[in-house]
Amino acid sequence: MIKSVSWGTGATAPERRSPAFNGSGGTLFGMQIVNLLLTALTVGIYYFWGKTRIRHYAHGQMEFDGDVFGYHGTGRELLFGWLKAIFLLAVLFAGAAVLGSLTIGQGPGMPATAPAEMLINLLTFAILAVLMPIVTVGSRRYRLSRTSWRGIRFSFRGRVVEFMKIFIIGSLLTLVTLGLYYPFFYNNMWSYLINNTSFGTKRFTFDGKGADLFRRYVLALILSVITLGIYWPWFAAERNRYYWGHTTFGAARFRSTMSGRPLFGLWLGDLLLLVFTLGLALPWVAVRNIRFLCANLSLEGPLDMTAIQDEAAAASPVGEEMADFLGLDIIGLVPG
Repeated sequence: MIKSVSWGTGATAPERRSPAFNGSGGTLFGMQIVNLLLTALTVGIYYFWGKTRIRHYAHGQMEFDGDVFGYHGTGRELLFGWLKAIFLLAVLFAGAAVLGSLTIGQGPGMPATAPAEMLINLLTFAILAVLMPIVTVGSRRYRLSRTSWRGIRFSFRGRVVEFMKIFIIGSLLTLVTLGLYYPFFYNNMWSYLINNTSFGTKRFTFDGKGADLFRRYVLALILSVITLGIYWPWFAAERNRYYWGHTTFGAARFRSTMSGRPLFGLWLGDLLLLVFTLGLALPWVAVRNIRFLCANLSLEGPLDMTAIQDEAAAASPVGEEMADFLGLDIIGLVPG
């Protein structure tokens, strides 16, 4: 990896910078075993500190331009965020169940009829459609606010309501078009998430268009059906190259060199490792994927760091813990 001169000297930095991950699957596996034991001994309470410990390790092993990232979250934050998330989810789903039964004319303890059950299912679907944007934005806002590089924090300043409009409208249009609207939907989500992400006082930008990948997407659907899904990694790699290629930071632009055959090999290897080890190889699989992404990603062009100042933003871990509870370990969208 090429190292740049110290920013602040005014000298021109190298034109290309690539991230690198120096962690190991064995270390992550050992940490997970310890976390499982301590979580069991503390009746689940240590889970949040164990989760934070792994993030501290993973961030500290991610290197860019000669410096590693930092993680500043705490187990206490995640614990209280989880308690708030559980309370909110319980209220929402209990309210949906009561409202569904009362709308049909039944009391809250009475057996539900078929129409009542259908209404409850619709209400549950509506709640999930609202929750997904909240979870996505909340998780991204929290994790970025706790991530730093060279002492400067990342942040996400988008509003939940705005992303909710994109998500709900995009989901409905994707549904009524039998999936054909998906490239536009995905592009709109990626655009909103990237254009509202900052490093210190400087924002990232995205200038891609959903129409650019539409024909490729339709072709990928057809070929994936014919090849029983084997062709999909080739489209996923192309989508990865496109989205990163249209993402910039100042005058520097990201570049992805990901291609279909290596991605297919990565996914196949991951599947075999997980199947033949009954899931025990998950830490090694995670490291394989992170290193693969790093090996195929770079930031190219002039990068002036002198004008960037730290601008930390407050963030609650509630959305983060909702994502964890719902099984959605996300920080945003990752193409590919």
